[in-house]
Amino acid sequence: MSFRSQKLINADDTLFIFIDHQPQMAFGVTSIDRQLLKNNTVALAKAAKLFGVPIILTAVETEAFSGYIWPELLDVVRQKPIERTSMNSWDSDELVAQVKASGRKKLVIAALWTEACLLYPTLSAIEEGFEIYFVTDASGGTSLEAHDAAIRRMEQAGAHPLTTINALLELQRDWAHRETYDGVMDIVREHFGAYGMGVDYAYTMIHKAPQRGTFPHEAPHPAGH
Repeated sequence: MSFRSQKLINADDTLFIFIDHQPQMAFGVTSIDRQLLKNNTVALAKAAKLFGVPIILTAVETEAFSGYIWPELLDVVRQKPIERTSMNSWDSDELVAQVKASGRKKLVIAALWTEACLLYPTLSAIEEGFEIYFVTDASGGTSLEAHDAAIRRMEQAGAHPLTTINALLELQRDWAHRETYDGVMDIVREHFGAYGMGVDYAYTMIHKAPQRGTFPHEAPHPAGH
């Protein structure tokens, strides 16, 4: 039986919030490679869905400025986003009502940009007694300096940094949890580079599992092997 730490995120006490993962917001990000940002954000959403963690999705000034939420993210979350005008999503009565109705006190937040749309609701939610975990590599700032300064400010206020892979593995925690094991491995192989390549190698070369691609690699067998 796994130890249930109150200092770790758990699937039954956590709510994920994705804030403003929209094209115009991503255009302004320079603190992280934008393709990596999208990859991590989609992986984070898949992790929440796999473990049955509720998700809130919000967007700012969609048709006036920011554009539609990334389709890859919407295809995972499959819900209508809360539309806002304020940079601080905690100004949205609808968002705050949904958060409070969930009954969950741990909020995992990813947002664009770090220095505004992540920082402001983080500080606001802490004031209202919520425990905040912000995902550094599914968020991005207009400069590395702005991103890092916001991170320091959130940490000083008591929020906790996470990365996407950190969140995924923290929810799994024990490889004996077989009901989510295959799903975790699917996310890893699709989104986590060398880690995923290593899993593919171990599955096929060591455990002799079939290749996961629809067009398998048929290698010749050298003489004497």
